Amino acid sequence: MGLRVFSMRCMDLRWSRLSLRYVTSGTTQTRTHTTSASSSASTSASSSAFAADDSASCSTGESVIMAVVPDIAGQLRGKGFPEEDKQSRFERGIGWCPTQMLITAFTEIAPTPYGALDDLQLVPDPDAEVRVESGNGHPPHHFVLANLVHPAGESWDLCLRTYLKRKVQALRDKAGLDLLCAFEHEFHYTGGDTTSAAGYNLRAHRKVNPFATKLIKNMREAGLKPDTFMPEYAPAQCEITMEPAYACRAADEASILREIVRTTADQFGEKASFTPLTTPGGVGNGVHIHMSLWDHESGLPVTHDHNAEHNLSKVALQFSAGVLRALPAIVALTAPSVISYQRLIPHRWSAPFNNLGFRDREAAIRICPGSSLGGQDPAKGTNLEFRAADATASPHLQLGVIVAAGLQGIMEELPSPVVTHEDLTCISAQNLTDLGIQRLPRSLTDALDNLEKMAKQDDRIQALFPQELLDVYLVHKRHEASMMRKLKDDQICKRYLAAY
Repeated sequence: MGLRVFSMRCMDLRWSRLSLRYVTSGTTQTRTHTTSASSSASTSASSSAFAADDSASCSTGESVIMAVVPDIAGQLRGKGFPEEDKQSRFERGIGWCPTQMLITAFTEIAPTPYGALDDLQLVPDPDAEVRVESGNGHPPHHFVLANLVHPAGESWDLCLRTYLKRKVQALRDKAGLDLLCAFEHEFHYTGGDTTSAAGYNLRAHRKVNPFATKLIKNMREAGLKPDTFMPEYAPAQCEITMEPAYACRAADEASILREIVRTTADQFGEKASFTPLTTPGGVGNGVHIHMSLWDHESGLPVTHDHNAEHNLSKVALQFSAGVLRALPAIVALTAPSVISYQRLIPHRWSAPFNNLGFRDREAAIRICPGSSLGGQDPAKGTNLEFRAADATASPHLQLGVIVAAGLQGIMEELPSPVVTHEDLTCISAQNLTDLGIQRLPRSLTDALDNLEKMAKQDDRIQALFPQELLDVYLVHKRHEASMMRKLKDDQICKRYLAAY
């Protein structure tokens, strides 16, 4: 779905009843890119008294802040500390160990090269602090995104936030470009309409509207700018889009949004899951990453070219070419679960091929045209939508590897990919090869093998990430695949549904 406005704002806002503050610093910058069992009376009385005392204690007590990092499993993990220690912990961090990056989405630890050795520090980022006031005397949900560093302060190569920052800085230093992004999320909400006619239906909207209204309100008060919300095609499926932000902030906001959605669902006694697939053969949940390139010096959009075919600029085509060249390898990082590959098949509105498509919702990268309606500038609306992704991946790792591959395309001045506008399953394998298009891997195991093979054979793929990150990633994800090997498809779906 096209995104209407791309902007970035530094924020200090809060929820009212379910208050969330996304605390940041700096000046506001804006660029637009259109786009219960019963009990006796005595027991009840004592329980009520206990609850009242507990409520009063929670409302006046000191909160615990969790310093968390996005990990390979697409989770936020970390440690907590008393709020009173906030200033000192923000300066010196809190202890962590490398093996914790090997924890899978199902808690089991993959074979670790680190064992019980070595130390790291989680250093909170004051620009990414979140506080959720639950109300009714309950303690706040208070966390802050952090970076992983060695005890002496140097960055760890497996810190995914730092990985993205480095790639974004390289894009600016080498190509003079900034990237505005927005993550479009699909998810299943247990309080939604479960009938077969739910897709985009007004009736389905009525069913989910209390949740949607609260979610939109919470997002606005949190400083996240909602773009659209809808009951999606599948029963109980929803979609939420946000206005864009600069790449590093966009990835942070994508991680925070998932927590907001889950927290809001909890307030209704429901659950929300971003799993790629809830049932075998069912409609999947994807993540679509909308991106536009902007000149760093002038602040002008450079994705659009009014005189070019499909209105896509030369630099945008080069960026796309770099991503598509690497995609058969990096899809293992952008769609990194066993069930991701039950989505990435033809005729499911996903992305089975490494192609650039014009207004094609089965393309790996879709050219999204800008609109001139309402006096909008099409140049600010034109964007590239990366569709071979889902929420089992860390947004920071997804976006970091995309930026790295796109920058290679720009620096090498790669020729424009063939732009398709047709059903690629109707084209012979030989003709697809002639067009430079190939079918993406069909399982997580195949994707991981392809990633390892291409990294060994092609220095350009190897250069996309540090060797340590690649090695640990392969071990982590191969262990995840092995955990699913003896399970039936419905059991696998249930495990991912609970994990995400």
